[in-house]
Amino acid sequence: MPQADLCYSAELNLDASAVLAQIETVIAGHDSTAGQCKGRAFPIESTHHRHVFLRVAVLKKAHRDPAFMTELQKKLLAVLTPTVSAPCNVAVELNWSSDQYESVQL
Repeated sequence: MPQADLCYSAELNLDASAVLAQIETVIAGHDSTAGQCKGRAFPIESTHHRHVFLRVAVLKKAHRDPAFMTELQKKLLAVLTPTVSAPCNVAVELNWSSDQYESVQL
């Protein structure tokens, strides 16, 4: 179950719910084993330069090698960049969930 944190300059006109839905769609299309993506959006009032920063954590699995992660990163950047207008920095960071990560659905 991926976790996505979307931080962005609050002054941007960003439909965070729609962007998080797109992120989930991209991840599911790239990896059918991913499951639901738990997304959170954080509009930041005080920033230095306009930016959007997406951090996605996924469980480490054999098929998620560096090439897999690089391709996913490119796809996520392609989804994010059209959502903002220049000038704006857009960044995506992918990382692995810790070995102690566990999630349950209630």
